[in-house]
Amino acid sequence: MAKLAQSDIVLLLMQLSIMLFAARLLAEAARKLNQPAVVGEIVAGILLGPTVLGMVHPDWFNLLFPAGTNSSIVLSGFVQVAVVMLLFIAGLEVDLHVVWQQGRQALTTSLFGLVIPFFIGFVFPYFYPEFFGIADGDKRMVFALFMGTAMSISALPVIVRILLDLNLFKSRMGLLVVTSAMVDDLIGWIIFSVLLGMIDKNTNAPSLAYTITLTITFVLFMLTVGRGVLNRVLPWINKKFAWPGGVLSLSLALCFLGAAFTEHIGIHAVFGAFIVGVALGDSEHFSERAKEIVHQFINNIFAPLFFVSIGLHVNFIANFDWLLTLAIIFIAFVGKILGSGIGTRLGGFGWRESFAAACGMNARGAMGIILGIVALDNGLINEQVFVSLVVMALVTSMSSGPLMKKLLRKN
Repeated sequence: MAKLAQSDIVLLLMQLSIMLFAARLLAEAARKLNQPAVVGEIVAGILLGPTVLGMVHPDWFNLLFPAGTNSSIVLSGFVQVAVVMLLFIAGLEVDLHVVWQQGRQALTTSLFGLVIPFFIGFVFPYFYPEFFGIADGDKRMVFALFMGTAMSISALPVIVRILLDLNLFKSRMGLLVVTSAMVDDLIGWIIFSVLLGMIDKNTNAPSLAYTITLTITFVLFMLTVGRGVLNRVLPWINKKFAWPGGVLSLSLALCFLGAAFTEHIGIHAVFGAFIVGVALGDSEHFSERAKEIVHQFINNIFAPLFFVSIGLHVNFIANFDWLLTLAIIFIAFVGKILGSGIGTRLGGFGWRESFAAACGMNARGAMGIILGIVALDNGLINEQVFVSLVVMALVTSMSSGPLMKKLLRKN
């Protein structure tokens, strides 16, 4: 069996050490400025990547992150695992009981918060593909569908954090926002998985129908039969296995199994991890303490590796198109705030509260970035669009909290 040479192992360990160290330093700096840790972690990657280090000391950059080596392949594997685990903990945040409790009101809010931004995000790229760098007319439809999806999803972990900071999480508005974001993310990732299936299978009708059938079957199975099995197995695991080791091992094993299954059938691995997280997190036997341990483990070790790696992918200065970035930010704000605002207003809230809730749902955070990196890796978008999507995700996440505070401030 082939194995890494000593030099490869040394380089890999140095890469992991420097990435984690830089991520922690910049994450703490971001927190001092009342910004999400992810902002600092992405900045750390930009500093270590071709944007800064690669321009200032290209020899150092090529020495630390050489392309095509065994260590770079292993590092890429670490990053892939990190993405899968990030979507898994995002799925753990989805509480199906809350979704059912909110009922028709949440359905109205999520429907408008999904359809309107999807429509606006679809129309502009479809009718102006050259502006978005799509020269191949055959890719126009798939690209427009992707942009609609990217404009529709929200960053559930960021939204929860903002609502907790504003003491609104348990309020009527807070629960409605969280529920609507859950539904939007679930539908958004289903659509995105189908899009990836269209790319891989050259968009012929039988393949698309096959992909849709497999995706929906997997979701329905995991949220019904799979959920029921987990509810029966978890009490036995908690009783017979060492805690928290037993439940942590089981949860991550299921995460990787679900990811492997969806990757095998042509749907991206992150979707399988997300759905397994939804099914597992919905169980009353998967305690909040266990969730917190999983969150801490992933958010402080694997998540920083992923967000730092974003800066290693592209040169953010060379690929920054300010007009394209402004257009994507504009489309993101208008679509999500208009759609979610109208939906929340129809749910019985005043206009000020409705648009405050819409600003909360406008946060894209890690979810938008993950969507972008998967699309880039699959050749669906170019580097200019990817950079613009990352900037959009950061801007929407950083502005959500302050905008909600301003709108909810009493005169």
